[in-house]
Amino acid sequence: PGTETCLRVGGRVRVEAKTANFADDGAWGDRESNDVSFRARGYLYLDSRTNTEFGLLRTYTSLVGTQDTGNGGSADFSLFDAYIQWGGVTAGFATSNFDFFTGQTFMGVVTRNWSDLTQLQFAYTAAFGNGFSATVALEDATLREGDNEYAGQKWPDLVANLRVDQGWGSAKVMGALHNVRPLDASLDGSVGFAVGGGVIINLPMLSADSNIAFQAQYADGALSYIGGGDYNDFNSSNGNTSTGYSLSGGIYHQATATIGLALDGSYMDLDLSGADDVTRYAIDGSVQWEPVSGFAIGADMGYANTDTDGSGDQDDIRAGIRLQRTF
Repeated sequence: PGTETCLRVGGRVRVEAKTANFADDGAWGDRESNDVSFRARGYLYLDSRTNTEFGLLRTYTSLVGTQDTGNGGSADFSLFDAYIQWGGVTAGFATSNFDFFTGQTFMGVVTRNWSDLTQLQFAYTAAFGNGFSATVALEDATLREGDNEYAGQKWPDLVANLRVDQGWGSAKVMGALHNVRPLDASLDGSVGFAVGGGVIINLPMLSADSNIAFQAQYADGALSYIGGGDYNDFNSSNGNTSTGYSLSGGIYHQATATIGLALDGSYMDLDLSGADDVTRYAIDGSVQWEPVSGFAIGADMGYANTDTDGSGDQDDIRAGIRLQRTF
């Protein structure tokens, strides 16, 4: 009141339970781990907007507190988003400009492989009209480093994309350059990169909110951009980079006014320099019921298989339920 700034306050509460891996080669029944885990999460959203002669000035902050099984009754608090937008500029902690399709299912109890990361960044977006836009950004490289001994960040990642959003759906092509800088000074550094593209197509013939998505991503020395951040970006003995690709997609169907069905999955293939190659596929499905607006109850189940050359494959089967209220 009394100012030219509009502040919207919102929130979300999630309560869920999910199983550990209950496949034959999982840890189900292991006395040193929990077969079932519970989680309660509370979100706070703060969205301020002010009209200026240079365009809309916006700030957005989201905070989350999490109470998990096994954390001794002490909740963890973290920052999910914190950024400033002014005209076409975005600065702060926000979704990576490389990311596009990041899943359809209600929970996603098994990990699927695609880029899905909140990043410290400075970005500029130019809107061309008719739903077309282009973005160029500098993003913190440290969150994109794989399972290697990296030296300190010398250059941020350069990320760019072209995007269209129209009545039929959305499409995006994206690219990134990543500085591969080993801690071992005797190894030469290199420039890693990633490219990708995806499309989300609305399916009004099924229902107003139904859609289908497809995406492909490729990386060389920057495996986080395809969902392979747990693996080595480079060979620590000679500096040679690892390569890989991921293919992913999903469908969401609003079956009735209150029931939604979702299915998504991914396939990732990694050619790891100095380590055994890895292939992994994962599929996840969910059903959710929204008896009143903003309140949803859902169940989710997923299966994944990771095959590592020389050591065989491992299955991963998990399930979960969630109650969620957004306001």
